[in-house]
Amino acid sequence: MGRLERRKDAAQETVESTAIRVGRIATIITTAVADVAREIGDAVSDALEMRQAAKAAAADEARTEQRTSRPAAAEGAAAEDSVAGDAAGGAADAGAADEPGPGDRA
Repeated sequence: MGRLERRKDAAQETVESTAIRVGRIATIITTAVADVAREIGDAVSDALEMRQAAKAAAADEARTEQRTSRPAAAEGAAAEDSVAGDAAGGAADAGAADEPGPGDRA
């Protein structure tokens, strides 16, 4: 085997080895980038789901609050109306209480 052939074989082996290593490194980097992208996507999905759940919980809480505050508000308004009626003359308006006023609901 001549000197030139040995150099060619060494160069060929070096190029092949380098190509294989570069390919492995590229595979590692590609896999790592894909894994990072997947994790970021999962984190964003989780954040969006938590945001939607928080909005739904807030809306549910607001509906529950409205349901529980309506009877109390209605009772409070009725009590205020009777106190205001008594203060305005009470007995003189006794007959007018049966007739609906402009602000009364049917």
